[in-house]
Amino acid sequence: MRSLIDICDFSVDQIATIVDLACEIADNPVKFSAVATGKTLATLFYEPSTRTRLSFESAMYGLGGHVLGFADGDTSSSSKGESMADTARVVSCYADIIAMRHPREGAAAVAAEHATVPVINAGDGGHCHPTQTLTDLVTIFREWGRLDHLRIGICGDLKYGRTVHSLIAAMSRYEGVSFVLISPEELKLPGYVKKDVLEANDIPYTQTANLEEVLPDLDILYMTRIQRERFDDPETYERLKDSYVLDAAKMALAAPGMRVLHPLPRVGEISPEIDGDARACYFRQVQNGKYARMALIMTLLGLAGASKGSAPEGEQPVREIHPELSCGNARCITAVEPALEPAFLRGKNGVLRCAYCETKVD
Repeated sequence: MRSLIDICDFSVDQIATIVDLACEIADNPVKFSAVATGKTLATLFYEPSTRTRLSFESAMYGLGGHVLGFADGDTSSSSKGESMADTARVVSCYADIIAMRHPREGAAAVAAEHATVPVINAGDGGHCHPTQTLTDLVTIFREWGRLDHLRIGICGDLKYGRTVHSLIAAMSRYEGVSFVLISPEELKLPGYVKKDVLEANDIPYTQTANLEEVLPDLDILYMTRIQRERFDDPETYERLKDSYVLDAAKMALAAPGMRVLHPLPRVGEISPEIDGDARACYFRQVQNGKYARMALIMTLLGLAGASKGSAPEGEQPVREIHPELSCGNARCITAVEPALEPAFLRGKNGVLRCAYCETKVD
């Protein structure tokens, strides 16, 4: 049994298999309309969601399966103090696969450790969002016909954007990919992502606060919203929320083949006036999300004929137990569940990171 907690849980070849399957589903959805008959997906959404939750539910129904779950953590037993480990054990008795979104970073990793069915991370705090990344990869492939040799601009909240972190981790494994990181100073990409992903893999990247300046050179522009829910200081959010607005004037600067992606929801950073532009593919991206999740569910349930091996490419960090240490990330699942095993990952550079949220331990 395997789960998907981080996009790098899958190798490049395994991702290619899922992308190809998603494209096949998109071309002939009726062919797959009964492959999950008798299977049940549990959707455990502790955080508000429209696209992701409905996408998972639509995907499972599209495969002929069933869905159960909740869309408000306050209605679950967690409000009574039930641990994430126990929730995972209990829900495993009712479902064949679990999709979970949680505001605490590392929550999905805890669930996967204790569930007896596959667990899909549908977003954990500001950490990562691997199924959105699968959606992005399917979209890029369907728009460009390839995932390599692309110049990708990522604009907006690069600090807290879990979709951003997952996309960079995934695309950094393809030849000829480079990044342009566009953000205010306060929302720059975290240092550990630059060091451990981009620089460790010799991926070219530049940083700028000027969107207009770099638009002509991009193949992909990945827009993100400034996320109110990630800010502890409302004044900082108000000051930064309108840092970037992509409108028709800016689109005129972009190349004819450039494509605009957005994980949605948008809250003003993309003007509706460009929705009709053929280069704006964020609503096609939503449709691709259903197909990507259908392919993923089939793969994790062993219904796709795909490899069930869980080892991603490359050497994996060593997991260590250090009772004397604790994670300093206030958003980590360990901050509210202190009974969790004090587990840490040691990378090749010797740096220790929390095994749940990947925060560096000083």
